[in-house]
Amino acid sequence: MRRKISVPCGTLLLLLNAIASGAELRVGAAAVNLPADDSMVIAGGIGPRYVQGQEGQLRAVAVVLELAGQDKVALVACDVLFTPQALVEPALAQIKKQTGIPPDHVLVNATHTHHAPATSSIHGYPADAKFCAVLTRGIAEAVRRANGQLQPATAFFRMGQETTVGQNSRLLMRDGRIYWIGPREEAVRTTGPFDPALPVFSFRGSDGKLISVFFGHSTHTIGTEGGDVRSPSFYGLAAQELEAEQGGVFGFLEGASGSTHALGTRPQTRKERIKRAVNKTLTESASYKIDRLAAARRPFEFTVRTFDEAHEDEKVRSYTQKYAPGIAEKTTNIFRQMRRKLKAEQGQTRRSTIQAIAIGDVAIVGLPGEYFTSLGLEIKRRSPFARTVIAELAGDWIGYLPDREGHRLGGYQTWMGEHSYAEPGTGERMADEVVELLEELKPQVDD
Repeated sequence: MRRKISVPCGTLLLLLNAIASGAELRVGAAAVNLPADDSMVIAGGIGPRYVQGQEGQLRAVAVVLELAGQDKVALVACDVLFTPQALVEPALAQIKKQTGIPPDHVLVNATHTHHAPATSSIHGYPADAKFCAVLTRGIAEAVRRANGQLQPATAFFRMGQETTVGQNSRLLMRDGRIYWIGPREEAVRTTGPFDPALPVFSFRGSDGKLISVFFGHSTHTIGTEGGDVRSPSFYGLAAQELEAEQGGVFGFLEGASGSTHALGTRPQTRKERIKRAVNKTLTESASYKIDRLAAARRPFEFTVRTFDEAHEDEKVRSYTQKYAPGIAEKTTNIFRQMRRKLKAEQGQTRRSTIQAIAIGDVAIVGLPGEYFTSLGLEIKRRSPFARTVIAELAGDWIGYLPDREGHRLGGYQTWMGEHSYAEPGTGERMADEVVELLEELKPQVDD
């Protein structure tokens, strides 16, 4: 049952003023379910895993923005672990054919739930071909439906905060190792920052009703409320509950969370805290005049790093024997299998993409890996835009992207495997190229 939500007087006044000023913005939003069943292997763990049942919906959520005389832009959030380029590119081609929106103007982001069917090969299991086809169709269909529902709208934006859901999870242990799984009693300190930023875009129609809300945050999307089931996890569940309570279509953009997890809190607690923070930020949001939509996407090349097999094997074996002895043999063998696949690819050049979308004076950056929070904060610091939002796992997936200090310290995110294979320094170089892209996207001011 949908709860009736009244528009705050201040928001209503801002809305009426924006409409009276002749705002040209049109917005449409839609959500498409991504059907899955118990026969599909679940991504997010070490080795294949199967579950029974589902909580919430796995979805592709899209919002399309249009200004008169300018190309439209679209944001798509998918409740999957990864959105590999091989699945995204066919969807972008279909979107172009059906809506005319150029591929460079569509950002497709994975919410990184660890409780959806596999869309890529990793950690000893393959992608599920049936679900991959579902995802590609769902991305294109969500944008098509959103584009078909465009209506005059007013935008609101606020950069809120949520400081209690998540922390830097790469803890330095007394033995010098970096925490991954197992007991944390020997933890000494964190080794990097946490980003509490909670950007919230909202769009209301001329009747004051919500059309869509997109929010972001930077913590690994792990944890179900109902046990071993498929789930969009706490961010996705929060979005769907907010949607049922307030109307409109809610989507989530995963920030730079390669080094950030929620440790020591229950999934339901995380969900409720995110809901409170989004609601608070919505209440405090100000009307936001969007006079420009722009986007850019460019290739990004990187190199598969070289490795010493014995040294890499010892990293995995020694950590798991001490901190996770119950899965030590299984984990060690799976990492050996991954390295055997990568051995012949050492030193090879790979190509992915980076992208950015400007919505007025807010930039949304799309990155193709699990990006360390320190690097995401560095992009924000150097960005020529006053407000910059990071959306990792966008348009592709090329594994973890640690900073150089992360590589020096070591830990799971740096162990050689299908989850982490780019050479050290790739994360910093990506930050440099993203800042260059943002400089190009920023409107030029005449002297």
